[in-house]
Amino acid sequence: MMENALLMGSIPLWALVLIMVWTIPWKGVALWRSARNGHMIWFVALLLVNTIAILEIIYIFGFSKKKMPAVQVKAKPAKTTKCKRKR
Repeated sequence: MMENALLMGSIPLWALVLIMVWTIPWKGVALWRSARNGHMIWFVALLLVNTIAILEIIYIFGFSKKKMPAVQVKAKPAKTTKCKRKR
């Protein structure tokens, strides 16, 4: 039991649980966005580095924005003549 106390330092268990509850959703969103955007380096960094969600928040709000594709203007369809209906 003493070995566990030395490894965890003096951080109480409730604080560790609170840190995990805060970090896991941020890490999940950041990893999902980096995978969807094809940012492999960010994915590996976010997966391996634990910064208590600071790096994840920076990625989500600063680097995960997809570049918007150029807007293409659609050509107007050619005018067609209306056929009169027989009654």
